[in-house]
Amino acid sequence: MREQISTGSIQRERDHLRQYEYLVLTVNKGESVKEARRALAEHAEYGKWDLIRTRFYMGGSRKYWMRRKVLRVEATV
Repeated sequence: MREQISTGSIQRERDHLRQYEYLVLTVNKGESVKEARRALAEHAEYGKWDLIRTRFYMGGSRKYWMRRKVLRVEATV
């Protein structure tokens, strides 16, 4: 699934074997660090995401990888 937001792009995927869901936030060269930091803080606070990796590219763009554990709910009858 791919979503577009004002701070670049977000890509979400789920790893079924490891029980984690991943979120990749891409921030383009001209976008402010303040907006990227705000987006990361919102995802971490409200979505329970953890920042696991940050990469800075020579062109000025940045990528942030976040993950959260997927909790499986089992019915208790």
